[in-house]
Amino acid sequence: MPRFRNFFFNGVCGCSKFLLQWSLYDYDAPIDEYGLIRQPKYGHLAELHKAIKQCEPTLISSDPIAIPLGSLQQAHIFYSKLGHCSAFLSNYDTSNGTRMILNQKHYNIPPWSISILSDCQNKIGVQSTRLTMLWTNSEILSWETFNEDLTLSDEGSAFTSFGLLDQVNVTRDASDYLWCTTNIDVAPSKSFLYTGEHLKLLVQSTGHALHVFINGKLSGSAFGTREDMRIEYKEKVRLCSGRNKIALLSVAMGLSVSF
Repeated sequence: MPRFRNFFFNGVCGCSKFLLQWSLYDYDAPIDEYGLIRQPKYGHLAELHKAIKQCEPTLISSDPIAIPLGSLQQAHIFYSKLGHCSAFLSNYDTSNGTRMILNQKHYNIPPWSISILSDCQNKIGVQSTRLTMLWTNSEILSWETFNEDLTLSDEGSAFTSFGLLDQVNVTRDASDYLWCTTNIDVAPSKSFLYTGEHLKLLVQSTGHALHVFINGKLSGSAFGTREDMRIEYKEKVRLCSGRNKIALLSVAMGLSVSF
């Protein structure tokens, strides 16, 4: 029986066992985490899908017959019960193109590629890893910037909880940002107000970025990496006598993240 493999056009690579959220993302996928197409891979896979669809009657009828056409070249031919034929010409040479002969016809095959013959005669598609980045006709997005008052919050969406919560469960992917705020009262008698030995704030997160604001001013930031998205922010913060507001802006760009 023929064997098939299914691939995601987007970059989702897994799903959490306990939560309905993606656990990994392939940033080189044909469709990025924002749903925008990434060329040339998207167009290349679309053409490949169209070519394979034309060969469907033969692909589901039999196993391929492998015919060597050179030291690094091979043909895989499928035949249907009605006499239809499809062929895949493979060139495993990563550096050099070649000229292959099948059914007394010549075909120029690029290096490290597979050319598809829907009727064993006419070439309809080429699958190759040697791609060229080209501009697409996609509309270029326009960006706007604005200043946000860090001392204010949207009362309609704010709520109180004990401890920091999982960002994906809170935002439900409606936003890549989540504000976490708390107030700390500092008595005038605290010695660190006079000695200059400021307190340290420790925040641990699984990524991607964290911005810390103390009384409306940026105190510091921390970022994860592609290899390790975890974040540990451990820096001294300047508190004053009276009430102090600590605001944490968690950033999760398209992936599941939790504090």
